[in-house]
This record gives sequence, structure tokens and C-alpha cells, in this order.
Amino acid sequence: MRLVVVGGVAGGMSAAARARRLDESAEIIVLERGDHVSFANCGLPYFVGGEITTESKLLVQTPASLAAQLNLDVRVRHNVTGLDAEAKTVTVEAAGETHTISYDALVLSPGAAAARPPIPGLDSPRVRTLRTVGDAVALRDAVTAGAQRAVVLGAGFIGVEAAEAFALRGLETTLVELAPHVLPPLETEMAALAADELRRLGIDVRECVAATEVVHGDSHDTVVLSDGTRLEADAIVLSVGVRPDTSAFEASGVACERGAIVVDAHGRTNLPDVYAVGDAVVSVDAVTGSRRPVALAGPANRAGRLVADTIFRPGKARPMPALLGTAVVRVGDLTVAMTGANRASLGAAGISYRTIHIHPNNHAGYFPGATTIDLLVHFRADDGLLLGAQAVGRDGADKRIDVIATAIRGGLTVSDLMDLDLSYAPPYGSAKDPVTMAGMAGDNLLNGTLKLWYADDIDAVMADRLVLDVRSASEFRSGHVPGALQVAHTEVRDRLDEIRAAAADRPVAVMCAAGVRSYLAHRILDQEGFDSSMLSGGMRTLTATLGRRGSALLTR
Repeated sequence: MRLVVVGGVAGGMSAAARARRLDESAEIIVLERGDHVSFANCGLPYFVGGEITTESKLLVQTPASLAAQLNLDVRVRHNVTGLDAEAKTVTVEAAGETHTISYDALVLSPGAAAARPPIPGLDSPRVRTLRTVGDAVALRDAVTAGAQRAVVLGAGFIGVEAAEAFALRGLETTLVELAPHVLPPLETEMAALAADELRRLGIDVRECVAATEVVHGDSHDTVVLSDGTRLEADAIVLSVGVRPDTSAFEASGVACERGAIVVDAHGRTNLPDVYAVGDAVVSVDAVTGSRRPVALAGPANRAGRLVADTIFRPGKARPMPALLGTAVVRVGDLTVAMTGANRASLGAAGISYRTIHIHPNNHAGYFPGATTIDLLVHFRADDGLLLGAQAVGRDGADKRIDVIATAIRGGLTVSDLMDLDLSYAPPYGSAKDPVTMAGMAGDNLLNGTLKLWYADDIDAVMADRLVLDVRSASEFRSGHVPGALQVAHTEVRDRLDEIRAAAADRPVAVMCAAGVRSYLAHRILDQEGFDSSMLSGGMRTLTATLGRRGSALLTR
């Protein structure tokens, strides 16, 4: 058996390593177009920022180490330009020559290439992507050579990490994003927290704007934005997305969908004995059923292993799971994590859902160092099936998202979160863990104990309902919704007649700082016959959702 793997790093190397563990006799050839077949691409921004201090730390394996440990024939700087499925060969360019290599089984793991929009001036040597070790070394060299101003185009995961890296090195950094907010997969109210933290780091965040030109200069370049702003830059990172790097294989007959390779549940393409894994492959979304590439290292590693199982142990191979897209990124002192679907994907799929926002502590409040986790959970409207979650916090956000990701994979409902037996000690959590509290809130919403209104509804709420603010008088004076009636939550029972008169047969929209006190007031009002609902997430979510408009809206 000769197995040829095209592309290393996550998917390809996982397939090759697993194949060797399953079959000591197989001839396994790995063809990698770049200089490095196994490197920590997720660590590149941290090398630029100086937290990873040496280039060698980025190199997980080398051709020599892979040959010694796994008897793999790894060939770097070998570019595969096509395949012949009938002859079972691949065409390879290396050292200025072209030749063919035969295979019995072929695994394609070409990955994704950085998208390059048609912006004049992107050919400047100061413009780099951040996809390879060479990219990271060049950017770090620019920093150490005295670069003082950096512009990052694109505020996805890599863009945010690159901007943070430059800021940590003391560069004047601007982060430019065409979408309405940074980290576009995040919901607006969660992205606002990330943007605020980026600004705290000194990063100039520009949203809803695009680069239109890069003007080359002798000592620096100038990035021109669509709003007319001109940004001088000594280093520019292009991070506006990726595209599957599959053109050579699509031209050779591999079936693709919008450029991504189509595979079955075991990684098989439409061609016999040809498989594909990684960023260049169409994946199925576990929640919505939509089809798209998912450029994440974890799924690529798992897919490589499963494809090797299919090739060498076809009767025992497990199918590839549909993906949740669970991801995490550090933003300054915050951790931003997400799993499953967001509002946009749920809306596109026509799935009816409900959402809760809670703001619990990461661990017991009486233990020193407790900080807030902002947690959002989406679940199906009719039965509470978990659909997605996002969390932002200084500590513990990743843990809670991983728990919810596991719950989604297990087909649990939001109410089931109440029943999870999670670890507790004061330094690590609370007896009511944030995940548990999310389950309680979701269950209350499903069974009618809780009725919610949302920050996006603020205009309709102000027009048609009495806004009842149950914070303290001093909190109320610090900023409140115009026309709101302030009644501290501890005074609601004694002032029911006043609230009833102010409502004048209108529904009552209760709100507080974070949703705890308004829930208590809502339960009182509901049992007293009021048509009551409470603001999901309270003022904390309202201000994050409304952004600059919130500052103008609130009365002081």
C-alpha cells in the first residue's frame, strides 16, 4: 500500500501519523509545498507579539523527526499541481522539475489560502498575511527593525490576535473591519465587549469600513479607507478571510462546492481512492445543516485520523461528525469563546429560537478574584434543544463553552443543563455554576415562569410599555431609559398601586443592571396580575447591544 498525502500541518499529518500507527508496512509519502510540514500555525501571532520567543518553538515536527519516529517520507517544497484518477498519479513540481508519483490511496489536505481582495497596492512588501512561519518571522523582523505603526485589515480571529500582538510590542495599531463589528461570528452584544477590550489595549478599532488602496512609500505605506481616512503604516497584515486552495484538484475532476472539496461521511471524494480533509473540505453544520468549510485545527486533526481509519480499517471506521465550530480567542485580558449557531445562521436556516443572557461570576463571589462571565445561550423555541452559546470573561469562559459544546453534541436541551454534575470549589466555580444558571433561566423561559424582552426591542418597548427600572436610585441617576419609572426591587411589593397607575393598562417592561433583580420584580408583578416581562441581560446587555446609540439614548 502506498499512501500519498498532499499537505501537512493539521489534517494531512494527522492522517499520515495515524496511517503509520495502523500499518507498519505501508509506504507513506507526504508532499508539502511549503518549508515546514508540521508547525504551530495557531501560535504565529504570539510569536509576532514576543510571547513565543524562538522560531523553533513553532516547529512541531521536521521531516527528519517524522522519518525517525514514524518512518514517513516527508518531502517539503513539493507542490502538487494535479492528479490523474485513472492512472492514480499526482503531478508534482519540485526543484524546478515536474514529475509524477503513483498512489494506492490519496489524501488531499491542501488547506486554505488567504483571500486577496482587489485592492490596489497589496503587492507592497510591507503587506503580509499571517499563515506561515515565514510570514510570522517577517512581521517580527519588521517590529524589531523599528516599525512603529501597524494596520490590520480584517478583525476575525487572526486579525484580532495580530492586532493584539502589535499592541503588546508597543506599535500604534489600527484594526479595520468591513463588518458591523469585530469577530463577525459573535453576536453584537458580545462583540462590543471584545471591541472595548481592544480599545483598552490602545488599538484603534474601525468598524463598517474597508481598505480601498495601499499607497506605497519609501519609508512607509499609507492605507486608504472607504471613509477617506488615511493610515500611515510600517507593517500591514491582510486577514480578510480564506478560500479553499483547491483549484488544481477541481481542474483534475475532484467535485467541489463553491471551491471546497465535497466528501462523504468518511472523507471520500467523488474519485476512487481519493480522500480529503481539513480547511479545504465542505463540512456540515451540526445545528443548521448548512454546508461550508470550517477552518479550525481541531476538526482538521480529527478528520485526518478518521480518514486514515477509513483507508486502513474500513470496517471499523467511524463517520466524521458534523461540526459545531467551537472556537476561542484571547482579547487582552478577556477570553472570547463560542460554539454552535448564532442568530444569523439560525435565521438563515429558518430555525425558531429563544435566547437568554446572564452575567454570573466565574467562581464563588465571596472568594477573592471573582469576575463576570457574560454568557449567551440560544435554544430551540419549541423544545429547548441547545443550538449555540457565546461567552466573554476574564476567567472561565472557555470552560463553560466547552461544557455547552459537549451538551449540544449530546443532544441536550437547555433545561438539561440544570442537571449536569459539574465540579465546584470556591476558587473554581459556584454551587450554581454559570452553566447551571443558564439552564435554570432557559427552563423558566420555556415553562412560562420567565418572559423576556430584548435590547433590540427598546424603541417598541419605550413606545408601548411602562419601563420599570428596579435598580437603586443612584444607579438610575447614572443613566436610564427615558420615561422609565424607578422603583427599587425591594420596594416593588409596597408600591404596586403606583406601578399600576403608571402602567395605565400597558404591559410592564422590567429592567435592572444584569437581570437578577428584574427577575425578582417580574415574578412579583406576574403574580399580581401585571403583563410583565424583563430585559434579557439587563442594562449590561442593553448598553453593549446599542453601542454608541446607547450613550445618546440614556438619560442622566
